[in-house]
Amino acid sequence: MRKLLSSFIAILAILAGVNSTNAQSLMPMPSSGQTIIQDFGLGKVTLNYFRPDVKGRKIFGGLESYGVVWRTGANNATTIDFTDEVSIAGNKVPAGKYALFTIPEKDTWTIILNKTAAQWGAYDYKKEDDILRFTVKPMTVKETTETLTMQFSNVTPGSMNLNLMWENVAISIPMMVDYDAKVMANIDKAMMGDKKPYFAAAQYYYANGKDLNKALSWVNEAEKSDMKAPWFKLWKARIQLKMGDKKAAAETAKMGIEAAKVAKNDEYVRLNQDVLNSTK
Repeated sequence: MRKLLSSFIAILAILAGVNSTNAQSLMPMPSSGQTIIQDFGLGKVTLNYFRPDVKGRKIFGGLESYGVVWRTGANNATTIDFTDEVSIAGNKVPAGKYALFTIPEKDTWTIILNKTAAQWGAYDYKKEDDILRFTVKPMTVKETTETLTMQFSNVTPGSMNLNLMWENVAISIPMMVDYDAKVMANIDKAMMGDKKPYFAAAQYYYANGKDLNKALSWVNEAEKSDMKAPWFKLWKARIQLKMGDKKAAAETAKMGIEAAKVAKNDEYVRLNQDVLNSTK
């Protein structure tokens, strides 16, 4: 019976894909599709899912039974694609495309990454194809989310959260990526070439707690290309201030303010002024 049901569903999926362009021009899909592409570290994360509506129904513990594997959306199983290795809730996940399944419960949700990305629903889901399982605590929220919504939040170059909200339930999945070793290797390699990225490298070293003496030497090299550019003065002053040399930072910031005024660039007047204020 299960085999027959799976075959029937597979046929429906094929039929649904036939002349999809024509079908979509005739009427909207009951559950709209969404693709989110998020920069992460030096790579990207791509999320594909379909968004059903509540429509007055009881969702979790009702339409979606507790303890049952859910496609985490409608139609095809939700997929998530990583261009680089990431860490999800402390677990390393190789680059690749995976199906994102969940098992909702009242007090805990099981999050599943499955290596068979192309699936219709969860009808052919196989636990032996899982590459990762972990649990998160769901949150109950007062405001109802009518349409299933997934989004990335608190995005930094090395960390972010994937959030899911539907009905009055929300979950958050933490992700991290280690990009620093690649960036450092890229900088070292680029510095051996003809076009040395002095300015970008100095900014990276400043922002990520690297060797500030090297950062200062690089911004000095970058400044030689345009001694009147207020942005070079700004970053040089920031680096000097972080090194503890307030006197030098103040002098550089003053030059940056004057250069920005000449260029009629109010933004860099303000930014250099901020550094100057911090030296007092």
